[in-house]
Amino acid sequence: MKERLIRLLEIRYRISTQLYFGIGVAVALTISASLVGWFSFNQVGDAQNRVNEGSVPELAAAFGVAQFSGELVNAAPRLSAAETRESFSVVVSSIDESRDAFEQEVAVLEGSEAERFGRIGADAETLFSNIEAIKEDRLALFDLAERKEVLRSEIERVTLQLNSYLGPAIDDQLFYTVTGYRVLGEPPAPRSEHFSQEQVERYRQLAELQVDANIATQLLADALNLSDVSLVEALRERFESAAGRIERNLATQSAVSLPNEIFPVFVNLSNLGGQEIRIPERRLNIVAGLNEGQEQRNGFDLVAQELRLRDRQQDLLENNRGLAVTLLSEINALVGAAQGSAQEATDASTQAISTGRTLLLVISGISIAGAVLIVWVLVGRVLLRRLEMLSDWMRRMAGGDLEARVEIGGRDEVADMAAALEVFRRHALEVQRLNLVEKLAEDLQSKNDELEVVLADLERAQDQIVVREKLAALGQLTAGVAHEIKNPLNFVKNFSEVSEELIKELIELVDDLADSLTEDQQSYLKEIAQDLTGNLERIRNHGDRANRIVQDMLMMGRGSGGFQATDINRLLDEHARLAYHSARATDPDFNLDLKQELDEELGEIEVIPQDLGRVFLNLVGNACDATDEKRRAIESGAGAEDGYETDDGGRYFPTVWLTTKRGEENVEIRIRDNGKGMPPEVMDKIFNPFFTTKPTDRGTGLGLAISSDIVRKHGGEIRVESEAGRYTEMLVEIPLTPPPGAAEAAAGAAGVPQGA
Repeated sequence: MKERLIRLLEIRYRISTQLYFGIGVAVALTISASLVGWFSFNQVGDAQNRVNEGSVPELAAAFGVAQFSGELVNAAPRLSAAETRESFSVVVSSIDESRDAFEQEVAVLEGSEAERFGRIGADAETLFSNIEAIKEDRLALFDLAERKEVLRSEIERVTLQLNSYLGPAIDDQLFYTVTGYRVLGEPPAPRSEHFSQEQVERYRQLAELQVDANIATQLLADALNLSDVSLVEALRERFESAAGRIERNLATQSAVSLPNEIFPVFVNLSNLGGQEIRIPERRLNIVAGLNEGQEQRNGFDLVAQELRLRDRQQDLLENNRGLAVTLLSEINALVGAAQGSAQEATDASTQAISTGRTLLLVISGISIAGAVLIVWVLVGRVLLRRLEMLSDWMRRMAGGDLEARVEIGGRDEVADMAAALEVFRRHALEVQRLNLVEKLAEDLQSKNDELEVVLADLERAQDQIVVREKLAALGQLTAGVAHEIKNPLNFVKNFSEVSEELIKELIELVDDLADSLTEDQQSYLKEIAQDLTGNLERIRNHGDRANRIVQDMLMMGRGSGGFQATDINRLLDEHARLAYHSARATDPDFNLDLKQELDEELGEIEVIPQDLGRVFLNLVGNACDATDEKRRAIESGAGAEDGYETDDGGRYFPTVWLTTKRGEENVEIRIRDNGKGMPPEVMDKIFNPFFTTKPTDRGTGLGLAISSDIVRKHGGEIRVESEAGRYTEMLVEIPLTPPPGAAEAAAGAAGVPQGA
């Protein structure tokens, strides 16, 4: 019992006990403040409920009714002004949304004043009815507009047909009346016959027929542009008068000379104006059944119907504006009543808030004073001072001072932490000694790893040197083989030229013996001679090409040489094909589509052909390797994992594009392939010496580095563009003229005087 009492007395020194006491006082004050706030909020909530359940919904609904009724009234003119069916559908959708929202807000007001609600509902129904009528009229106007366009096109077609028929008929009649010639080439009629009253009268009637036809078509065209329905009847009467005159003129003898095709046109014209004209009996079979199955097209009725619909829409819009004013006045009355109820509830809420605010201020003052006292006595004078001492020892230990002992007196938690920190200090001294041993072991392991890396680099360098020696021996062997091939090629060339001369002498002999040979024999002998000549020419051309390749191989083995005028297109083509055949020799399954877009105006420029040929050979060879590796990966099924691009059918065919272009100052050579491409980290290193992505037995890592040096020696630049899995494009730019001093340096390096 005594020990328990002692422990209880010891607890009073603990920081936790002191904090519990201070926190308990703060909690009591907080509960008091919460009770005061709860009481005040209940009073405010009661007032707010009165507002929310009574005035606010009606007030919000009244504002909503005002808003959506205004939107409906404003939407009606947009509905009437819609020019296309698509814009009309958009406006209709907007109106439907506003109508749904309007009806929802009106439903909220259903429990308000019955009389005022009834008037709002009646006005809303009238507004909806007007909008529906405007929608129906607008749809009808769209149909009428389409029919008007068809009618307008028909009027233009009828006008062209009438002019094409009546114009020549009038001209022929006038020419006959004045000259007496009906048909050119035949003798004219006597003057008493062609210049008679009958012929003049016939000319006058034809002219009147054309004038009346023009008047009728113009009246129909004018009717389509009317904006007042009262003017339609006046144009209709004028059209009827013109149609009557047309009918009389068609019944006269003057119409005999008119072609049969014009009578259906006049019938079509009268139908467009809603009239019927009688056709002479001898022409009835021409227009029989003309209107069967055709829609009645009365232009005047169509225009009158359209104008009446537009006038009706204007009346409905005016009615909607009046309804909007009435609805607004009714809604303003509802808003005023709702605002009065809301004001009463707001006053009650304000009073409750004022009382709660006063009580909370008193409790807050007591809480602040108690908090200041706790912070000043417990935290500031007891806890923080001892924690600062403990923090100072911890910083010294973190700085590496593990020799100073941690000594803080007392019986609270800080003293316990100081004792634990002292134990940690002693353990840290032991760990420090162990870390020193581990660090020495790690340094030794790091040195061993560096030695292994250096050894691997040395082995790779040895492999590359072996490959270079093999390539040098292969180059010497190639030079010897080229010398041996050159002599047979010269024999092929010389004997092909001699054979061509012998064939020419044979043709001359055949011509001399023409009398003793038949024509078929002569033709057959000449045909054989031409075939032999063509074959020998092909043999000579391919022999020259093989000779050039051998010469380039010899020049490549002898050294760079000097600058000389070179056909870049030919140089690129020869070395590209050489690289292709070299790849084919390595892998018989390899195939390639070699596409060329060479600038025919490129011409010759001053370059070192042997060096530049090495660049082309290296770049095209790399392209062949990249496409072949991609082909192998796709055929093995690993192409999808590497992200290799194929066509829509999942197929892939290796392709290399060769492009040349002559600029103002330089020549561009582009070599693009659809191979495996390169990631950015590889693109940054490809021109570094000894960097290669190929196996050691296939690449030394010097090809692109040497190519870059050759292009720079020409004063040019080489760049690369690539995307992994899709393509790689090498761009070589060579200036049109060598840089100053480049030609002398190249000649000196080759041991050849400049200009030799």
